[in-house]
Amino acid sequence: MICDTLQHLDRYRGLHPNLDTAIRWLATHDLAALPNGRHTVDGEKVFINVMDADLREAEGATFEYHRRYADLQIDLTGGEHWGWTPAGREDAPFDPAADVGFVSGPEQASGVLGEGRFVLFFPGEPHKPSCRAGDCTRLHKAVVKIEL
Repeated sequence: MICDTLQHLDRYRGLHPNLDTAIRWLATHDLAALPNGRHTVDGEKVFINVMDADLREAEGATFEYHRRYADLQIDLTGGEHWGWTPAGREDAPFDPAADVGFVSGPEQASGVLGEGRFVLFFPGEPHKPSCRAGDCTRLHKAVVKIEL
């Protein structure tokens, strides 16, 4: 997991070619101008899901994880709490078609997005995005899916 500001995103070039593709695209495009939905950057290797999300309570929320894709989470309006744990108890079998599994366990690290911050969750890292932060209950966000 990496949490930083968008102005520092370029520092992470070289970690993986698909991450480099995402970073180059983000440097030359305005995420806020994209309508809700899926936007292809490089086929199935890099794409962006833009959405409006109702936020949930962090307490008791399950963690999601992926095996194929990293999630680069960026809030476009509002702000959200996110949580991370190194491992958890499997709540349901992993769904390879959707590239998602769910686990429960204690939150080991957390932060708040918005105001130019991002968090990048790598495959296998249980994380819970879209949780309430302060008075924010709904936000507009982008999740860049990066095949690793």
